[in-house]
Amino acid sequence: MRICIPTNNPGGLEASRSEHFGHCDVFTLVELDSDNKISSVETLLPPDHGAGGCMVPVQVLNDANVDAIVVGGMGARPMQGFAEVGIDVYWADRNSILNAATVVEKFTEGMLPKMNADQACGGGSACHQ
Repeated sequence: MRICIPTNNPGGLEASRSEHFGHCDVFTLVELDSDNKISSVETLLPPDHGAGGCMVPVQVLNDANVDAIVVGGMGARPMQGFAEVGIDVYWADRNSILNAATVVEKFTEGMLPKMNADQACGGGSACHQ
């Protein structure tokens, strides 16, 4: 299982979470083994939001073999894109789960719910779930 956590620089497990997945500094990618133990951590720079807008990061993460992404909020369009490519979207309260390490801990404990379409942001940066 490979999960993506949108984070602030420099990325990695101790990095703070980004406010919005599409405009994060770096994606922290965490590979979990069959026992839900961390087998690797790497970072991936997000693409520029050029042509394709919010769908560009969806394709980049799909190409990076991501299985799930954990966010504090996401717009409807990328959420639909992740569903189309088979990447599950999980929600973690960004006010209480502050860094990537805690996201992984809660994820492996099964404490993070999958996001529903009605939780999607209306767009822009004013998304507070």
